[in-house]
Formats: sequence, structure tokens, C-alpha cells
Amino acid sequence: MGIEFYFADPYSAWQRGTNENSNGLLREYYSKKTDLAKISVNEIIKNLMELNSRPRKRLNYQTPFDVFMHELSLI
Repeated sequence: MGIEFYFADPYSAWQRGTNENSNGLLREYYSKKTDLAKISVNEIIKNLMELNSRPRKRLNYQTPFDVFMHELSLI
């Protein structure tokens, strides 16, 4: 598919910027010690939809959902 990827070194959070940012956004909904198995699927989906509908500076102020849909249209 022509997708480049790499594996970050262990204990190197600065190499996983997007992942660390996403974890921070999730912390707005769930504390670090939250057992996600105890949260309803509907609540998790609602929160994920809110996060994916939020414009991101990194995406030129587009939402992750819009960028994903655009990429799908190119296939």
C-alpha cells in the first residue's frame, strides 16, 4: 500500500507524538486507572465520535474523520 511506518524505541514518548496526544485527549473522559471494560460500548463510541469530530492543528484544522473519509475516497 506504500505506507511508511517505524517502531518507536521503548520509553521514548517523544517518538510517539500522535499516540501521546490521543492518550491525553482520552484522559478528558477517563482517568488513567479507569477499567474500560466497565464502560458501555455506547458511551465509548459517543466519546470517540466527539474526539474524531474535533479539528486538529496537525491536520490543518480538519477533523480526523474528514481526513479519513478523504483518504477512503482516493482508493
